[in-house]
Amino acid sequence: MGLMRNLLLAGGAAVLGREVLRRATAADLQGQVALVTGGSRGLGLLVSRELARAGCRLAICARDADELDRARADLITFGGRVETFVCDVSSQDDVARMVEAATDRLGQIDILVNDAGIIQVGPLENQTIDDFRLAMDVMYWGLVYTSFAVLPQMRARRSGRIVNVTSIGGKMSVPHLLPYSSAKFAAVGFSEGLAAEVAKDGIAVTTIVPGLMRTGSHLHAVTKGQHEAEYGWFAPGASLPVISMDAERAAKQVVDAIRCGDSVRFLGLPAVLASRFHGLFPGTTVELLGLVNRLLPGPDARSRGTMPGYQARDRLDSWLIETATTLGRRAAERFNETTPTARERASTGTGTRP
Repeated sequence: MGLMRNLLLAGGAAVLGREVLRRATAADLQGQVALVTGGSRGLGLLVSRELARAGCRLAICARDADELDRARADLITFGGRVETFVCDVSSQDDVARMVEAATDRLGQIDILVNDAGIIQVGPLENQTIDDFRLAMDVMYWGLVYTSFAVLPQMRARRSGRIVNVTSIGGKMSVPHLLPYSSAKFAAVGFSEGLAAEVAKDGIAVTTIVPGLMRTGSHLHAVTKGQHEAEYGWFAPGASLPVISMDAERAAKQVVDAIRCGDSVRFLGLPAVLASRFHGLFPGTTVELLGLVNRLLPGPDARSRGTMPGYQARDRLDSWLIETATTLGRRAAERFNETTPTARERASTGTGTRP
């Protein structure tokens, strides 16, 4: 018992010492230039807020100009300079132009945060090759393009930080999220490998592995198959406490990981536990997820189309789901995850089932 106690004390002291050292050597981000992809809403917007609070000059990009305008108005209240860029990260040419323009306006990029993403929720029978291709284009190639675009300037001055927001879905593949998980697995592999490759150049790469977060992004998730039923299981999972993490707390942890130069940071206890269980029992995990899949909605042979989450929510019109997603809905209002009104959807012809 005495030996065990001494081992525990020694282990605790080592962990405490490591944490003290991390804090003592944490970087001051004041005055640095940070580029955040997907920075107009959700976690990307919240990370941008934290970087602005830390004194960074910001460049944010997204595909929607109106979202970017709202995000800029939000971010300038936190101080500092904010530049916005309309950019599709799945286009290498778009990314190259955006990085060049951001560098011209703000100076060399010190921090790159890759957060742009999409999610398609539905059974494999209703997914298409194009769904997989789109997921890879945005969440794998998107971060490869941006990383390659900033690496030359970071290597030239032998400093820089690249942060790749992946997912627990990149550590264990979740049913009905197969295109998403596939792209996130690729992103994890690239991010961890990149960290090993560029450490010699003075560049730190951080892989962020979050579980579910309350950002309100479930309203923009693309549902496939039985649209209302898919929304009905996914949205509460992305909204309920304990299961999902407070997004503002997650953003603070991302910036803390940037300051401390962490190579990997898991966000939320569920993500940590799921990853460890999968690491110890990979076969059992796959078998359990197979059982979970049996409980999820079946395919819809009549439709291979898509429907955004907010539209599936309107069609579902469930008091129970609305109650279960209260926190997610409030997050959407606070984090620029706005959705078109029913009148706006009708005027643009998006109010019909695909």
